[in-house]
Amino acid sequence: MTRALRLGGLAIAASVLVGAAPVEAQLVRIVDQDGVVHYTNEPCQPQYRRLAPDACPEARPASQAEAATMPIPASPPLAREIERAAARHGVDPRLVEAVVRVESGGNSAAVSPKGAQGLMQLMPARAAALGVRDVFDPVANLDGGVRHLRDLLARYAGNLSLALAAYNAGEAAVRAHSGIPPYPETREYVRKVLAFYGAERAPARLPQPKPGRLPL
Repeated sequence: MTRALRLGGLAIAASVLVGAAPVEAQLVRIVDQDGVVHYTNEPCQPQYRRLAPDACPEARPASQAEAATMPIPASPPLAREIERAAARHGVDPRLVEAVVRVESGGNSAAVSPKGAQGLMQLMPARAAALGVRDVFDPVANLDGGVRHLRDLLARYAGNLSLALAAYNAGEAAVRAHSGIPPYPETREYVRKVLAFYGAERAPARLPQPKPGRLPL
């Protein structure tokens, strides 16, 4: 249990657990964007995880390269939620699982250096546009991310490579380059998702649509 105290503009979250170890040994110091200092023994709670992702070991950012090598936990709840979100929005659950694997490694508390959050690494503006209020809620994050992926697949007439490129780099980048942007990160992202989706589905060379025929 945590109780918030405010002393002279200093916000302190102090442990009130009976029989717990000394508070000084448990508290984590967090400074929010307004300069207010918080002390808490529960840095992984949502309000503190948002203020300082690095304060919670489980929420420390992982690069896409690291995330892609991390197996998605064999968690029945996560697998079940992937299946439900995929079925709800008409997307292959194997594709959703591949995106989750590359985006976050299945870590619902993941935060990228650029600020993308949760299982499907939604940027704050995208999450707001999708109506996702809590990006660290696996169910809400999956629902928003799968809806976005579905819309991209529809926008690019089922061209999976283009949809994935837009998911990673944005639709503006795909439009500007009339195809998959030449960004190493984006091309590697598309390759990895396709590889995880199914080796037989991953082309040796990423397709580039003919100029003027791209459904943008």
